[in-house]
Amino acid sequence: MTEGKFVGLPKIKYVRAYTVRGGGADYHDQGAGHWIDDHIATPMAKYPEYRQSRQSFGINVLGTLVVELEAEDGTIGFAVTTGGEPACFIVEKHLSRFLIGRDPSDYETIWDQMYFSTQYYGRKGLVVNAISGVDLAIWDLLGKLRQEPVYHLLGGAVRDEMQFYATGARPDLAKEMGFIGGKLPLHHGPAEGEEGMEKNIALLADMRAKCGDDFWLMYDCWMALDIDYATRLAHRAWNECGLKWIEEALSPDDYWGYAQLKKNAPDGLLVTTGEHESTRWGFRMLLEMECCDIIQPDVGWCGGVTELIKIADDADRKGVLMVPHGSSVYSYHFVVTRHNSPFAEFLMMHPGPTEVVPMFAPQLLGEPVPVNGKIRASALDKPGFGVELNRDIALHRPYPND
Repeated sequence: MTEGKFVGLPKIKYVRAYTVRGGGADYHDQGAGHWIDDHIATPMAKYPEYRQSRQSFGINVLGTLVVELEAEDGTIGFAVTTGGEPACFIVEKHLSRFLIGRDPSDYETIWDQMYFSTQYYGRKGLVVNAISGVDLAIWDLLGKLRQEPVYHLLGGAVRDEMQFYATGARPDLAKEMGFIGGKLPLHHGPAEGEEGMEKNIALLADMRAKCGDDFWLMYDCWMALDIDYATRLAHRAWNECGLKWIEEALSPDDYWGYAQLKKNAPDGLLVTTGEHESTRWGFRMLLEMECCDIIQPDVGWCGGVTELIKIADDADRKGVLMVPHGSSVYSYHFVVTRHNSPFAEFLMMHPGPTEVVPMFAPQLLGEPVPVNGKIRASALDKPGFGVELNRDIALHRPYPND
């Protein structure tokens, strides 16, 4: 990565934070019948009234956060993540003081000031989502001011193309579309007992029969399991169906449980997690306690690109792969520069999902999508993150400061 400041850049003049509803960065905010909200195992599934739909317990209440930074010369950098109106308040009322009048190449100092000024009420979750959105917007602005894609600023591509696995309800169709693997949502958790376990194994076995033995199949457990259930599921899914990995089986705060699950898992089955972890300190726990084989930070939630650099470096030193959680161009520009990120995730946001559609639609314009399971590095060659904000969507700015 290029070290030090980029000299003579226009300063940040305006900071704007918007919220918007319906898909995009808040990809759980979908209409009825979408696979992503169809009786998926969650920590709330122990309550029958919240078992059928994740939206029933409020997974989509916040909406998308859009952060927009305008430089003195009128150049605009932006980013989308989750956090909605509460994150807008944090960005405009708190974080903006560390941005206005600043050179965007001061991203290290800006990040440090944002994080430590909010530490007394932040450290993880919503506040770090807001910081992530700001940081991504800084990198987008920096790339546009320098007329370079973000991946050039990060050291350049280490491969000519990225290959993807698909997350969605139809791995069999994902195989036909050229993806290297398919990750299924786990539908039944511990509260549904042995009947639920049998249904989980039956679905996986059906997909294995449809996909053949040479296609990766993974289970996304979305923090829903306990150590006993996760261990039994891991062994059955490995022995009976050749599962490649079991993902985010436990609460993200249960580092000790993950360390035990990694010991309990059958040889050959990978344990993965980190989607809901944040900052270098959280991932340091996962790495030093040997909790998993692959870490999966979401660049829109873990602290942005500036923090992801540190997380990835720590993983590289530990010999642990880093495959970011699906976050469209915001992770693509990073993955293509990293040897320890050999493939990437693509979230199948078609309701079926029976076709490949842009992941963060309708908020992003010009978003590249995999063709035959791959995206060429050259598809990322536009300045910044290479996408534009769709100005036709209903953006709401609840806390204007200018």
